[in-house]
Amino acid sequence: MMEGVVLKLPSFQFQLLFINPSRCSSCFSSTLRTSSSPSLRFRFRRFSSPFSVSASASTARETDNLHLGSLSLGHSTRPDFPILHQEVNGSKLVYLDNAATSQKPIAVLKALQNYYEAYNSNVHRGIHYLSAKATDEYELARKKVASFINAGDAREIVFTRNATEAINLVAYSWGIANLKSEDEIILTVAEHHSAIVPWQLVAERTGAVLKFVSLDEHDVPNLKDFKEMFTTKTKLVVTHHVSNVLASVLPIEDIVSWAHRFGAKVLVDACQSVPHMVVDVQALDADFLVASSHKMCGPTGIGFLYGKIDLLSAMPPFLGGGEMISDVFLDHSTFAEPPSRFEAGTPAIGEAIGLGAAIDYLSGIGMQKIHTYEEELANYLYENLRAVPNIRIYGPVPNAERAALCSFNIENMHPTDIATFLDQQHGIAIRSGHHCAQPLHRALGVSSSARASLYFYNTKEDVDYFIQALNDTVSFFDSFK
Repeated sequence: MMEGVVLKLPSFQFQLLFINPSRCSSCFSSTLRTSSSPSLRFRFRRFSSPFSVSASASTARETDNLHLGSLSLGHSTRPDFPILHQEVNGSKLVYLDNAATSQKPIAVLKALQNYYEAYNSNVHRGIHYLSAKATDEYELARKKVASFINAGDAREIVFTRNATEAINLVAYSWGIANLKSEDEIILTVAEHHSAIVPWQLVAERTGAVLKFVSLDEHDVPNLKDFKEMFTTKTKLVVTHHVSNVLASVLPIEDIVSWAHRFGAKVLVDACQSVPHMVVDVQALDADFLVASSHKMCGPTGIGFLYGKIDLLSAMPPFLGGGEMISDVFLDHSTFAEPPSRFEAGTPAIGEAIGLGAAIDYLSGIGMQKIHTYEEELANYLYENLRAVPNIRIYGPVPNAERAALCSFNIENMHPTDIATFLDQQHGIAIRSGHHCAQPLHRALGVSSSARASLYFYNTKEDVDYFIQALNDTVSFFDSFK
């Protein structure tokens, strides 16, 4: 009996039987043809190890596709990322889900391996060689983060599990201590859930009021309304720098200036900006800023909070435990100075060191170089994507500043159907869903979208293949109408 799996698409009344090639080798190479549909390949998921591809072989394949002339940044850096050199579902992997997480260069993988092989130990507590070495490297990573975003003092960098925890740290430490009934917090409808939910919880406890900036006719937060929303009751602004859905870039310097005129603090979600452009916290004058390692070529499981040292010094602890104390008595405790005050327990040591290696890698390329290259890619993606029939791309047009991502919908097609076909039939990884931004999608009049997001190791050839595959996908679905 023939064995396989059935793929059920979310909104498409058609079931596809994917034949198990180990049970039916003669069936595996067959295609489905109907009187009204093009051919569709049937495949089980197949993966080839990225480490089976040598750097020289992968570079040669990439070079075959280039015109004469110097390599683009994407082509020159791809050999550093082993995961990109593999096949998925019988096609070469094209990874376009970088707004969700980035891939990791060999330098980061080696840094993690070296920590666990050569000097794995706890930090800040031991006097032996391994502990001292681990502590030095952990604190060096903090200094690298501070330098990378131009913080004035490494003590202004607090390591957290991720950006979500960093926002919660501010919410439950600064927020609970400083907000009271009828104080106002300004956000935009385009915020990530991690920048909304903690403040909803804090508002429930303190009686503070959340106010949201809506979108303008260009599908970006309305800056005129934003500026006019401030009152003497405004105590905090929580805003993204770059939208993970709209690709829009907000003028943080202006927003901070507006807030500070009213004595309000500003927390910036920089998860989509720190990996892609030069971010200078002193120039922005933001009070708090958060980012995630895994979106900037570093490991998962670690992010960071930047906070002005006077604010951090006045904030109570977020979590209690070891490392964050000065002295512990039976009836009370005293607490360490920042950043130790906010890093209770054994931290993510290897991950911090890996983040430091990622910063070294990015700095070696140059953030301005990365940003310039991604601007070119962003325009190329947008201009080619807009030619796809019946498509709606969300966010500003490229003559405004726009990040290298596009969220979109195609008429009468579910975004998850699109993402599934691109993966199964073409080996292309994009994201579908609400991207942790349900209020924004409701404001756009949809429940979900598909999203292609680029990083500096992507190329115009990746975009070309994506557009071709997307057109093939549209044609396939159109054939059943």
